[in-house]
Amino acid sequence: MDLPPRVIEVDERLTLRAFEAETDLPELFRVIEESLEHLRPWMPWVAEHSLARTADFLARRAELWASGDGFAYAIVLDGAIVGACGLFRRDDAQDDVREIGYWLHPAATGRGVATRTARGLVAQAFRLPGVDVVEVVHDVANLASGAVPARLGFSEYLRRPNEPLAPAETGEDQVWRLTRGEAWASAATEAS
Repeated sequence: MDLPPRVIEVDERLTLRAFEAETDLPELFRVIEESLEHLRPWMPWVAEHSLARTADFLARRAELWASGDGFAYAIVLDGAIVGACGLFRRDDAQDDVREIGYWLHPAATGRGVATRTARGLVAQAFRLPGVDVVEVVHDVANLASGAVPARLGFSEYLRRPNEPLAPAETGEDQVWRLTRGEAWASAATEAS
């Protein structure tokens, strides 16, 4: 089975690296604690945030990585964790589709970190055999999350109802898609 690299050097300041359960727990927990109000409107897991749940999240990453079902990375900016991101396969998705997700500490927003992170994940997704489509899914009201795929050349694929689980969610998801061909065409245009 082909797996993405455990470390992705996005640029000289930004690295995505696979989580290490024991060593990352204190720093990730602190970053989440400092980000609770920023994340609460959009992330349903924030309502049950605790040290034990963060430890459980980290402990499950190795199994998901080994199975090829999910690749979670710490977003590391200038040597410090500033958020998390992932590349995963949804249970209801076609085999050739992967989804990416991301969240940031509020101090790291507005600086292009989410866009650069997503660009790095997209590149890795299309290096995996059989992956032809990458999606970003977010609530339609989460404009900051939607700005990222728009900047990267994704197209709005569909809107679908979804049960609102976090306080600001409207119950409508926006699904963005980028195909392998679109990504290559965009890269060729940027290179010329």
